[in-house]
Amino acid sequence: MNQRLAATAVFFVNGLTMSTYIVRAPSIKAAYHLSDGQFGSAGLLFALAALACMQAVGPLAARVGVRRVLCVTLTVMPLLLAGLAVAGDPRWFVACTTMLGAVHGTTDAAMNSLAVAVERRAGRPVLNGCHAAWSISTVVAASSTAALARVGVGLGVHLVASGALLLVAGVVVGRCMPHVEDANVRGTSADRVGVRHGWSRALLTLGLTATAVMICEGGVLGWGGIFLHDHRHATLTVAAIAITAYTGGQTLGRLGGDAIADRTGGRALFRLGAAVATGGLAIALLVPDPITAVAGFAVAGIGSSVLIPLTFSAVGRRPGIPTATLVARMTTFTYTGILLAPALIGWTAERIGLGLTMTALLPLMALVAVIPRPSTDDPAERPQ
Repeated sequence: MNQRLAATAVFFVNGLTMSTYIVRAPSIKAAYHLSDGQFGSAGLLFALAALACMQAVGPLAARVGVRRVLCVTLTVMPLLLAGLAVAGDPRWFVACTTMLGAVHGTTDAAMNSLAVAVERRAGRPVLNGCHAAWSISTVVAASSTAALARVGVGLGVHLVASGALLLVAGVVVGRCMPHVEDANVRGTSADRVGVRHGWSRALLTLGLTATAVMICEGGVLGWGGIFLHDHRHATLTVAAIAITAYTGGQTLGRLGGDAIADRTGGRALFRLGAAVATGGLAIALLVPDPITAVAGFAVAGIGSSVLIPLTFSAVGRRPGIPTATLVARMTTFTYTGILLAPALIGWTAERIGLGLTMTALLPLMALVAVIPRPSTDDPAERPQ
């Protein structure tokens, strides 16, 4: 298995594990008789554990290597997924969910670090393809869950069987994973990989840009369908199709993103992607016709698809700090954005209305297209 394929497989296995948990969330909530507040608290602990563990990935990977970190996490995550099926009471569920968040946060930062290192060694972009694998895994998880539910497969059997299959997949992928040296680690002393290091003005610029992108993405995924149903009088079917159109556009864009970045350069593609995403959102949010709005969401998905992969690539090329540390910092920004978006939009909509709140995403995405970016952020740039 070549390095690019191995890195892509890591994204797919991790995505399939988490997507299986996400699509089974309603069944898990019902099985444990959790209230909305209890389930929300478990989700908050999941997110906090993920954010906390992301900060330790840099120092850990600098000492033992990204490959070893991923070999462990890809083994532990399926076991925790299966553990959700045999938890005896809500307290065990909360503990298992918190541990799953911690391991997922570690995996998320480490796998992006691996992809950046593979990209640097290959001398051409690979991150869009890796993120496309994540997008495809969500479709596979949702489709397989629907098929299993239709034939009567229960929650426990599904999670245990999925955990077993994903455990085998994780072991196989771990053995095929490349040993990729991080060029930024050479000559770096231990005090340069602590949790307080890696922050810089360039990282903050890229990180805040990523947060803005994820707020827009979280807004579309969490509230886009509701907006169409409540404000454009779309049917529930059309409202659901809008979200599918957005994620489908993202997958399509990422499948071709690496080839385009290799030809045009990451900086130019980022500007173009942000502009297309802004235009697509404008169509989706401003045109009264629901079907046209669905097309707008698809265009927005295509445009936004390349933004986060290109930003991770840009961050990983910053000199002087190990790549895993830099990518872990960036993951903190993206996670914060996707977690903030639904609550922030809901809170604001209570005060000024959902229509005006969603429209406010347009200038935010437009700002992403015009904000100055650090000069070394081109993923098509060849390593020296």
